Amino acid sequence: MKTENFSAVTEFFLVGLSRYPELQQTLFMLCIIMYLIILLGNSLLIIISVLDSRLHTPMYFFLGNLSFLDICYTSSFVPSMLIIFRAGRTSISFLGCALQMVISLGLGCTECILLAVMAYDRYVAICNPLRYPIIMNKVRYVHMAAWSWITGCGDSIAHTVMTMILPFCGNNIIDHLTCELLAVLKLICADITLNMLTLRVGGIVILIIPLLSIFISYVFILSAIQRLNSAQGKKKAFSTCSAHLTVVILFYGSALFMYMKPKSKDTKISDEIIMLFYGIVTPMLNPIIYSLRNTDVKEAAKIILSRHLHLFKI
Repeated sequence: MKTENFSAVTEFFLVGLSRYPELQQTLFMLCIIMYLIILLGNSLLIIISVLDSRLHTPMYFFLGNLSFLDICYTSSFVPSMLIIFRAGRTSISFLGCALQMVISLGLGCTECILLAVMAYDRYVAICNPLRYPIIMNKVRYVHMAAWSWITGCGDSIAHTVMTMILPFCGNNIIDHLTCELLAVLKLICADITLNMLTLRVGGIVILIIPLLSIFISYVFILSAIQRLNSAQGKKKAFSTCSAHLTVVILFYGSALFMYMKPKSKDTKISDEIIMLFYGIVTPMLNPIIYSLRNTDVKEAAKIILSRHLHLFKI
């Protein structure tokens, strides 16, 4: 690899969807609205889980991590994406692009693992309720969340470093809305076989294995729910699990299609629409899904809201 090629690119230009100016104006307004909902909805979930002592459980600790992750994830690329929608393009420095890639890819990988951890938590709660406080003690569930972040971010750093050390040969136009890994790899004028191989392996470790563990967990969960005698108990178990399962389907469905599909299926417009779906729509829906499908969250929100309204009147 020639060093002059590496230094030839000092900044990139993001020009995603620049050929669709009418669509850009519509997406600009939609993304602003969805981003505000993401910030408000996920912040409220975090605040509620912190203020209500009844929600100081592993399930809501993981949910708080998921909400914080969604806020950071969308904040890493939405502001620059809004500039693209208004101006048609935006510039980003070489290091800024690498940082955006590390953050967005790392948080996306972390969410994959965190969703699997949340499925295991539901498995223990439903299949081993008497041993749940022992198995999911505070030390253990904090460590599980921490290792989700460490593993996801470590995988992201490895992919980013392997990509950014390769020569770009002066090609710095990224035909995408963000410094997305696959979009940046298309600019490299060197052999990327190793990068694609590690990306496939990473996809298996970060996507397939957690998804398989979620599937196995829910096989045991559904079997345990069917054995419950109480109709109320079945309803409550289905309520807590259905919210998580809905989020899993939305997130993993788009992520698997994006990173595991055959390369011959790559199309610019489909990639960017899918990116918008799992990058903005899913984080926006997460707090809505958990709020609507979870009676504990709704009751806690009502109590906190009435308490603060009472103080305001006083």
